[in-house]
Amino acid sequence: MLHTLKELFSYDFMIYALIVGSLISLCASLLGVSLVLKRFSMIGDGLSHVGFGTMAVAAVMGIAPLYLSIPVVVISAFLLLRLKDNGQIKGDAAIGLISTGALAIGVMVISTTSGMNIDIYNYMFGSILTMGISDVIISVILSAFVLILFILFYNSIFAVTFDESFSKATGTNTELFNMITAALTAVTIVVGMRIMGAMLISALLIIPPLSSMRINKSFKKVVTGSCIISLLCFFTGVIISCLFETPTGASVVCVNLAVFIILSFIRAAERKSKKVND
Repeated sequence: MLHTLKELFSYDFMIYALIVGSLISLCASLLGVSLVLKRFSMIGDGLSHVGFGTMAVAAVMGIAPLYLSIPVVVISAFLLLRLKDNGQIKGDAAIGLISTGALAIGVMVISTTSGMNIDIYNYMFGSILTMGISDVIISVILSAFVLILFILFYNSIFAVTFDESFSKATGTNTELFNMITAALTAVTIVVGMRIMGAMLISALLIIPPLSSMRINKSFKKVVTGSCIISLLCFFTGVIISCLFETPTGASVVCVNLAVFIILSFIRAAERKSKKVND
């Protein structure tokens, strides 16, 4: 097994996948905490569908997918926030409206051209084989941008996450920070789709924060725990994928689910023990 892993990690595509995947897992776990606590975590699922639609269009037009997807998905994120704040369309309905519409457009574009090709399949379900050096460079730059902005605005994101009304009353531009969070989420999703796939990338935003919340209470500990869990699950999922030839995205998500279930049982056992002791 060790020999097999050593051989696998000698390939360039594996190194590329580990670099990009680690950065995406880190970015998603950070942003996911805020999204989950604000009960707007499904924005990731909605934006991933938008990403699939734009990448399908880009593939048909013969242009670089990231160059089209990033601005379109960021604009969609802003539009979701506007619809949510508008009051006429609730948050979940707005997500459903935009995500299903974008997915339908992508499918229509594919069906009227050459049909489903391997690149589109990889965008849907993820593949570590699709990573090239140009993808790595773009992903590293964008991920670094996300991490730097999150660190710089950490205190404001924390305040807006827990009490948006109070933050607004104290003079904080809550709309700006919501837009920053949405934009960073959009960029993370688009970059991560190459490895995780459009159908599974939102899991990195949701499951690690939920797992961390099983065992941690403070915001800082939840964020730290989410990052650690996300990175460990990604590495484990990639190894499982390579050893057993399973889809990368699905393997990573299954590992995340297993960790969430285990930590949920641990939390339940602790609560039961506490009640018995009391």
